[in-house]
Amino acid sequence: MSSSANLPRRTMLLTGASRGIGHATVKRFSAAGWRVLTCSRHAFPEECPWEAGPEDHIQVDLADPGNTEAAIGEIRRRIDGGHLHALVNNAAISPKGQGGSRLGTLETSIADWQWVFQVNFFAPIMLARGLMQELAAARGSVVNVTSIAGGRVHPFAGAAYATSKAALAALTREMASDFAPHGIRVNAIAPGEIDTAILSPGTEKIVAQIPMRRLGTPDEVAKTIYFLCTDQSSYVNGAEIAINGGQHV
Repeated sequence: MSSSANLPRRTMLLTGASRGIGHATVKRFSAAGWRVLTCSRHAFPEECPWEAGPEDHIQVDLADPGNTEAAIGEIRRRIDGGHLHALVNNAAISPKGQGGSRLGTLETSIADWQWVFQVNFFAPIMLARGLMQELAAARGSVVNVTSIAGGRVHPFAGAAYATSKAALAALTREMASDFAPHGIRVNAIAPGEIDTAILSPGTEKIVAQIPMRRLGTPDEVAKTIYFLCTDQSSYVNGAEIAINGGQHV
């Protein structure tokens, strides 16, 4: 049961669950009593602390449309006619050049552009459309994870990643308009510099320009995602919440 004894246990699906923001999000929802289905390219990591993790993990390559469609079928099978209260599209890729260098518009191959957009843009709408019946039954929420890089040229995030996140922000608005009549709210969060294992060297120079003078934590992002998936945000639809310590001002 959830934290409220009068409500059935809620279920959420999270992509990109194996580290950073995804890992913190699973812990936040699990602590609140949610059933958490996770998706990632990797097998379930043994060091993860939540119960039923291996049983509720789906290994999927979101860069492969056919594999993504198959995963949607598996997810529906595991929900088994039930309700999906939240879908969090967190998985994303950002290819780098030699030595971890930033890939701009001139250096990014067409194959890499297509790879990035399939994971960062097309997979979220494929999952939301494929699971719309379950989301509608729960009057659920979709949260797309965009980025501060979607609104400005970033010193580390590559061009393909940045433009895919800008496209995902626009997609969020379109989805919010189309899904709301079915009882589904769609919002986005746009993290800035968050203290995870994927930070690039030189991030400390950016921190000096952030009004709060520090990195964000994965848990701070996870708490905002949780807010958007609960009744506390029941009239929030089509929003993109910046989580960056004022870096955008």
